[in-house]
Amino acid sequence: MEQNSVHRINGLYWDTEGNRYLGAVVLPRYGAFLSEEKCRLLEDMAGKKVLEIGCGNGQSLCYMGERGVSELWGLDLSPEQLERAKENLAARGMKARLVCAPMEEECGLPEAYFDLVYSIYAIGWTTDLEGTFHRIASCLKKGGTFLFSWSHPIHKCVQREGDRFVFQKSYFDGSWYTVPADFCGGELTLSDRTLSAYINALAGAGFAVERLEEEPEEALLAGESEQAQRARLLPLTFALKARKL
Repeated sequence: MEQNSVHRINGLYWDTEGNRYLGAVVLPRYGAFLSEEKCRLLEDMAGKKVLEIGCGNGQSLCYMGERGVSELWGLDLSPEQLERAKENLAARGMKARLVCAPMEEECGLPEAYFDLVYSIYAIGWTTDLEGTFHRIASCLKKGGTFLFSWSHPIHKCVQREGDRFVFQKSYFDGSWYTVPADFCGGELTLSDRTLSAYINALAGAGFAVERLEEEPEEALLAGESEQAQRARLLPLTFALKARKL
């Protein structure tokens, strides 16, 4: 796995196709079948300085801006997404300081500055989980909150075969793999880390885990879509809240 290549291919995806898939993964949604309405992970945001990692087209920043924060910041790999974020924020009379950089790299964010750093379905794209968490810790105030969501690792292990869901890979397999990205003639590169990998990386960066949410909302499980059937058996999304010690 070569980091620059991963950034180039994955960044191109977000430049060109990413907006198709942002509807279910922006606040107040944490991902499939999990939302802020159920989890109540956010605290009073009035007057807080807030940074989003992987801010995309700014929809979650707009959600935060409506809650009285004093400063909005966003970090994203894709310049195209950041342009859309500017447009979406401006349309609502808001503004944010937007930084174009991979989350793994030092990019001049202020240290010990933010009350909250959050990420909705972006942290899992990092090529350096431990380094990313250390950088997030460095820009949070002591006692500040880090909140993120991502695809639940058990979800990626199970595939449908006829009328059954069956395991097709080991939960413990964190190796990097590729999926086709025909629009750019290349591939997307991902790694499915275990929940313990995230929790241990948080501990190593000086965080204490306060909440882990993975149980879906009952009201959203009605119907017989494949996603609903799957969600009744296993979690599709997890959301984790931690505090800087």
